[in-house]
Amino acid sequence: MEILELLKALFFGIVEGITEWLPVSSTGHMILLDEFIKLNVSAAFLELFLVVIQLGAIMAVVTIFWSKLFPFKKGQGLKIDRSIMMMWVKIVVSCIPAAIVGLKWSDEIDALFYNYFAVSIALIVFGIAFIIIENRHKDKTYRINSIAEIDFKTAFLIGIFQLVAAVFPGTSRSGATILGGLILSLNRTVAAEFTFFMAVPVMFGASLLKIIKFGLAFSQSELLILLVGLVTAYVVSVLVIRFLMSYIKKHDFKVFGWYRIVLGIIVLSYFSIF
Repeated sequence: MEILELLKALFFGIVEGITEWLPVSSTGHMILLDEFIKLNVSAAFLELFLVVIQLGAIMAVVTIFWSKLFPFKKGQGLKIDRSIMMMWVKIVVSCIPAAIVGLKWSDEIDALFYNYFAVSIALIVFGIAFIIIENRHKDKTYRINSIAEIDFKTAFLIGIFQLVAAVFPGTSRSGATILGGLILSLNRTVAAEFTFFMAVPVMFGASLLKIIKFGLAFSQSELLILLVGLVTAYVVSVLVIRFLMSYIKKHDFKVFGWYRIVLGIIVLSYFSIF
């Protein structure tokens, strides 16, 4: 049975690594996946597991973008890259709206919106939004073409889009912030990179809160399940992030919009019938 549970954790890690970075909603996929592949663990541990395996996805961002994230450079002594430090200040500003709402009302939000109907509607609505925005922005010249060009006002407004994702599961955090970036005239590459960087403090914070709430009293099997999910999510995320950064140089996000709509209809139909 333990081997079977580890295989399930492996599959959850694969789905997390794929869906965390593509704008298709990892929450929507996890709800659907949990319906068919149920881990034989307590409800409290499952809640922890689904959040903490995101750390594996985050470590992929840190690995791939280390030179753009780490502000301390070796030279004649230790030097600080001021542009990277300024970027982190902007990231903190962008995370303020979701952090305030999440810390104060996270349990209420989960109780209201963490269900198949709300997730399905969010999948469909934001899928339609992606298609509309991409059609309107076809061949557009973007105002912001590097992260350094993002000002504090723009960073905060991107954070408002992230807040929408925090309130409505199924929206997709990466989907909401990328869509917000496009609306605010960031080019696709910059919007995607800034989204990835924003996720670092958000997911570290969310994971830390879940661990504090659950405690460190893991059984051996729970620890193994968590490690398998983390490592799998990391490896898959590295591949997916590299694919996405290459993909968006030549393509728009409409395919993900259509995918969201189809998935939302499938989830809504399945749970309505069964």
